[in-house]
Amino acid sequence: MAYLWFKALHLIAMVCWFAGLFYLPRLFVYHAASSDSISQERFQVMERKLYRGIMNPSMIATLVFGGLMLYLNPSWFQSGWLHAKLTLIVLLIGYHHVCGAMLKKFANNANTKSHVFYRWFNEVPVIFLLAIIILAVLKPF
Repeated sequence: MAYLWFKALHLIAMVCWFAGLFYLPRLFVYHAASSDSISQERFQVMERKLYRGIMNPSMIATLVFGGLMLYLNPSWFQSGWLHAKLTLIVLLIGYHHVCGAMLKKFANNANTKSHVFYRWFNEVPVIFLLAIIILAVLKPF
C-alpha cells in the first residue's frame, strides 16, 4: 500500500514540476519580448515565484517519492529502462538548473537571448516527458 501512495505522490509532484518546466520558459519568451520596465519587473516576480515556490519543491518531491519507490523495488536497478529513465532525469535536473541560471540573468537584466530562442528552449521538456513516460509505462528493455 505504501508503494501506491508513493507512486501517486510521485506522479502528482511530477505533473507540478513539468507544469513549471513548461511555463517558465514561456514566461521567458514574453519577458524577452517585453520592453517596458513594469512588464519586466512583473515577469521577474512571476518567474522567481514559479521557480522557487513550485518548481523546486515539486522537483524535490518527485525525486524523493521516486527514490522511495526504488527503495521498495530494488530489483528495478537490473532493468535497462530504469537506467535510461534515470539518465533522462539527471539531464532534466540539468535543464531545471539551466532555467534557474536564465532566471538569474533576467533578474539582473543581463539576458542576451531572443524570444525566438526561448520558444525553442520551451520545447525541450516535451521531449523529456515523452521519453520518460514511455520508458516508465512500456519498460521496453
